Amino acid sequence: MKRKEKGIWLPVLLLLLCPALFLGLAGCGEEEESHAEYSLFYVNKEKTKTVAVGYEPQAEDARGMVQEFLDQLFRDTDSPDIRKAAPKGVELLSWKLENSQIYLYFNGAYAEMDNVSEVLCRAAFVRTLTQVEGVECISFYVGDTPLVDANGTLIGLMTAESFIENPGEQINNIQTASITLYFANKKGTKLVQEVQEVHYSSNISLEKLVLEQLLKGPSGQKMRSAIPDGTKLLGVSVSEGTCFVNLNEGFLSQNFDVAEPIVIYSIVNSLAELPNVNKVQISVNGDNSMVYREKYKLSDVYERNLDYLDGSAKTQEEQIKEGEEEVIDETEEGSGG
Repeated sequence: MKRKEKGIWLPVLLLLLCPALFLGLAGCGEEEESHAEYSLFYVNKEKTKTVAVGYEPQAEDARGMVQEFLDQLFRDTDSPDIRKAAPKGVELLSWKLENSQIYLYFNGAYAEMDNVSEVLCRAAFVRTLTQVEGVECISFYVGDTPLVDANGTLIGLMTAESFIENPGEQINNIQTASITLYFANKKGTKLVQEVQEVHYSSNISLEKLVLEQLLKGPSGQKMRSAIPDGTKLLGVSVSEGTCFVNLNEGFLSQNFDVAEPIVIYSIVNSLAELPNVNKVQISVNGDNSMVYREKYKLSDVYERNLDYLDGSAKTQEEQIKEGEEEVIDETEEGSGG
């Protein structure tokens, strides 16, 4: 049974009532209707959300459009209600487009932005540039170093879907979710289910949250992480029910202590518990042409499979229920004596 996060229906309700409440779109009634095919994304004067402004580029090829969009994003606006997303002092040193991915290299001032300004800036650039045909994801660098968050976690590849559709005013809200994760048993031969209640920032996607918790490992002592040590998440996105997971080369470590289907379905089953994910495809450094160990082609798309679930392992709910029953039995025995 798929578990829904607590509080997720409020943003969905708001979305139904006012589609413009996307992170990256203006609030209801704040923006005139635009018939332009493309948009440039700016930040409102309160610095609480990004605002889309219709724009018709002159360039026709992908590289020309990317350069034109970047030039526009660094220009000051004439409107008192919006401002460019990159604050004064933040400069783009260089950029490149390779294999549908744009690499943006900023100067050191980028790392000095406060958290809200940085997230808004990143959302504006990603949402603007991913409109270009042939561009699927964006990577941010400060100098030659990949961008990390306040906790030192690698941000990785981003798509327009990397930013949760929340009202901008809630960009820093902390939400609570119950997520179902699948770890390996101690022998590495079966999957064991663990439900975790986690607190997370509203500007992180649930897919990324699930993968980060998988990499962090279980809280229970009778299980272990199925994913090889040294694995890092480079990016995750969802399109039409398929979740695309990009891991670094650490995933290829030959951890024979854990059976290969346990590694694959630890990831697949955990993500498939989310209501918007039905299938999962895994790649390593953006490459899915390889075979994991000897059997699992990364070019294949995998669906949820509970055949490897440890039938002898009790779920947390069962353990809690058994514990309550034991307490009741002991109470009855004590009163009967």
